[in-house]
Amino acid sequence: MSRPEDERVKIPALLHLTRLGYQYVSLKENAYDGDTDIFVGVFRDAVCRLNDRSFSDAEINAILQDFKQVLDAEDLGKQFYNYLLKGYNGVTLIDFNHPERNTWQIATELPCVNGQDEFRPDITILINGIPLSFIEVKRPNNKDGIQAEYDRMNRRVQNRKFRRFINMTQLMVFSNNGEYDDNEAVPLEGAYYATIGYEKLFFSHFREEDDSIFTRVAPLDEAIESKILTDTNLVTVKSAPDYQTNTSPMTPTHRMLTSLFSKDRLLFLLRYGLAYVERTDDNGIKHLEKHVMRYPQIFATKAIEEKLNHNDKHGVIWHTQGSGKTALTYFNVRYLTDYYQKQGIIAKFYFIVDRLDLLKQAADEFRARGLHVDTVDSKEDFTKAIGQTGEANASGELSITVVNIQKFSSDSISRPSDYNVNVQRVYFMDEAHRSYNPKGSFLSNLLASDREAVMIALTGTPLIGEGYNTKDVFGAYIHKYYYNRSIKDGYTLRLIREGIRTEYRTQLQGVLESIKALKGSIDRKELYAHPTYVRDLVKYIVEDFQRSRIALGDSSIGGMIVCDSSEQAMEVFKQLQDYELTSALILDKQDDKETRQKEVDHFKKGSIDLLVVYQMLLTGFDAPRLKKLYLGRVIKDHNLLQALTRVNRPYKKHRYGFVVDFADIRAEFDKTNKAYFDELQAELGDAFHQYDSIFMTPEEITAALQEIQQKLFLYDTENVSLFTQQISSIEEKEELLALRKALESYKELQNIARLFGYEELADKFTLENANKLSNEVQNRIALVNAKNALNDPQDMTAVLNLAMSEIQFVFKRVSKDEMVIADAFRDTLDKTHREMQHTFDPQDPEYITLLEELQRLFQKKHIEELTADEMKEHMQELESIRSRAAVLNQRDALLTHKYADDPKLMRIHKRLMSNPPPIGTDAQIFPVLMDLKHLADSRVLANQRMLQNEPYFTAEMMPAIKQALQAHGLPFTLPQLKFVGATLSQEYFHERTWAQ
Repeated sequence: MSRPEDERVKIPALLHLTRLGYQYVSLKENAYDGDTDIFVGVFRDAVCRLNDRSFSDAEINAILQDFKQVLDAEDLGKQFYNYLLKGYNGVTLIDFNHPERNTWQIATELPCVNGQDEFRPDITILINGIPLSFIEVKRPNNKDGIQAEYDRMNRRVQNRKFRRFINMTQLMVFSNNGEYDDNEAVPLEGAYYATIGYEKLFFSHFREEDDSIFTRVAPLDEAIESKILTDTNLVTVKSAPDYQTNTSPMTPTHRMLTSLFSKDRLLFLLRYGLAYVERTDDNGIKHLEKHVMRYPQIFATKAIEEKLNHNDKHGVIWHTQGSGKTALTYFNVRYLTDYYQKQGIIAKFYFIVDRLDLLKQAADEFRARGLHVDTVDSKEDFTKAIGQTGEANASGELSITVVNIQKFSSDSISRPSDYNVNVQRVYFMDEAHRSYNPKGSFLSNLLASDREAVMIALTGTPLIGEGYNTKDVFGAYIHKYYYNRSIKDGYTLRLIREGIRTEYRTQLQGVLESIKALKGSIDRKELYAHPTYVRDLVKYIVEDFQRSRIALGDSSIGGMIVCDSSEQAMEVFKQLQDYELTSALILDKQDDKETRQKEVDHFKKGSIDLLVVYQMLLTGFDAPRLKKLYLGRVIKDHNLLQALTRVNRPYKKHRYGFVVDFADIRAEFDKTNKAYFDELQAELGDAFHQYDSIFMTPEEITAALQEIQQKLFLYDTENVSLFTQQISSIEEKEELLALRKALESYKELQNIARLFGYEELADKFTLENANKLSNEVQNRIALVNAKNALNDPQDMTAVLNLAMSEIQFVFKRVSKDEMVIADAFRDTLDKTHREMQHTFDPQDPEYITLLEELQRLFQKKHIEELTADEMKEHMQELESIRSRAAVLNQRDALLTHKYADDPKLMRIHKRLMSNPPPIGTDAQIFPVLMDLKHLADSRVLANQRMLQNEPYFTAEMMPAIKQALQAHGLPFTLPQLKFVGATLSQEYFHERTWAQ
């Protein structure tokens, strides 16, 4: 059975890739190694060509055997990736410098098989016969959107049986051919890319910045088009009304494919855009991740190269906080090393910081990515290091020196090489909005250290306006990526400013007045640090923080209290000891560096609830779980944005970071925001289309609250039981999803409902009720899914996906043995699921019988309530269903293969044989149907109008059917002749209906 995504997305994507220069490979005509999916003949020809020598079959087989061993390792394919980059024992596998010397191919449904476990990517990208990337597509507006593919892929990468295929994969693309919906917290529409991981994947957006790449797409070759449509047995799709739309080069899927798989771009990503990141936890256990370049990092790297090509060595990278500037530096160490090496120049890299904690943080990040890191402990050491002209690292690893700007002195001057070695120093200056005052000695010493050095300033908040500006010091902007884009791309979150509720603000003001009356004239700093004031302040913060954890349904979030003074910070920390929440005080004069670092690490890991700070940790501090910032003082200019964005890192499924504003920062924020708005406007001009506040605006909040109020108006939200009864009659899933969205939004916005005057909504139900109501709606959605699945005899996917993704096992007894049984049950269910999904003939009476058995099995009892003994019994029944389905699928597969892998003809064959009396034997019917297949396919390709009218198609084919039967000596009656025509027509038009 063909799928809608095949005709609407997959086939057009295959055609588009041929426009990018890829050759379509038919699995029917080309042999591949079943253990690796490597096309051995293509691989052999490529390595012979790239290495200018012949390789024997034995040598090729030895390479493949080693590949298999390496790909079985639990290393995310790291060693295999090194083979791609550096060659296999001196054998070049890919020519990165000359794309035309490689063989570029695509295949569809290339099976990744290990025993009974199997998956078939929709499209596989092969370079020199090696499958290095794959593409999975869904039709637009598919159920659960792109998240369905996300969940499926996460299960797949965790399956050890697929380890070899996953380790070989370098890039993955997932698309349902929709445009991005930038307002969705969880992406449902669009085209995304990722690299592999054994745990959770991260789906990245891609927004092309070089539109000229789309102009380089070649026209579609009609001969290639016909070959692909014929080979995939989908010649009927060409007549679909939206075929031209689906094959346009500018669909969301095709734009992504052009951006990632244009030959130069893909080679760039394979060579420079992947990073293995290895970290060791407190227990000494190593964790390995594989990262891929984000699109802003790609275009920033290209922009740096363009600047250097014009001999301009200074400039600013303006990338918002959280966009990965350390990772950008790492990728550029790799890229610029080769850039200068091609010119016979040795590049030496330096990462300049202005704080010791950032020095350690940056050094750890670079080491995690595999760089050799030198750190400088004194001015004398740096003076010595800067004078060296050769590679300081003899290990052959790429190197970077991380140095504090304060280590630069007047003696830190490079000297000419004694050996006429060309050396190019490249300085990356982190947080370039700080400590780079042109009037100070640090910057002048840095600039004087090497007048010919490349100096790239990195900042999320460049200094602008009065005084000295970042671009005046370091040069023009090289590349810009501001927080609007970052929010839309899911790298950072939007913020919500929560003012203090009126009654509490009045109460706090009263406390201040009483202190003034008691003590008379008093310094403001002392006033706000007074124990009486701090007592009410801390009480409010603790209550709000605890309430927020309940509202957001997440007890793991953390908070930071930014105090008015160090004295207030100490008093806040002291009074927090009266509460159950854990806290840590981070002041520059409090404790030693090691103790402070340990407490910061504990906060990041979740063992400390609240951090109390004054000036520390407001910049350069990343802790994704930090979601509540209690701002007790006004912070100015760029420092304000730096502080606010401490809470904007993505974490679980949170949609916002929250700033509780005691100091009323609105005027200062508006001023700062306007300054950056004007700067971007001046820089981007006509390209500057959109700029929203990093904060959710009052108007947006009001609109959201109104929508919630309207959606909940009819329901009794105070009585959970009555609410459950009310929603029990709702059968429309869209209505239930809207209800769930309203309740989830309420939980996030409840703290500010009263602030915006929505007293009725705020009083409508308690936080505890909100969570209970949301759970009830989710339960109702699961039940509606189950009913819809069980009522649709053809929707096998729905029935089994329900079982696989929504079941939570609950045991009457819990024991280790039962957990083993549960795992075995789930594995059996998974195998049955896959086997039933593999059918190409859901109307087969045997298949329908199996499906009915499965439905009865699920209807006996709620599957999540099964005991261990009941699971054992069910497992036997499931295995019986699976094995019979396997026999049925195997029989259908054999018959389909005889018909050139066209399931239409398999189904026609079966219908003819099951219609008494059969018109002939299997062997007699086969050549007749093959003749009709070739004739029908060729006629449809030549005249797509045949598929605009089914009676016309049948009438056109009837003479050919009669002639074919006669040619093969088969006698027939008129009813038999008509049945053949109707069955043939039905299958071709059924396929075309899917295409529409």
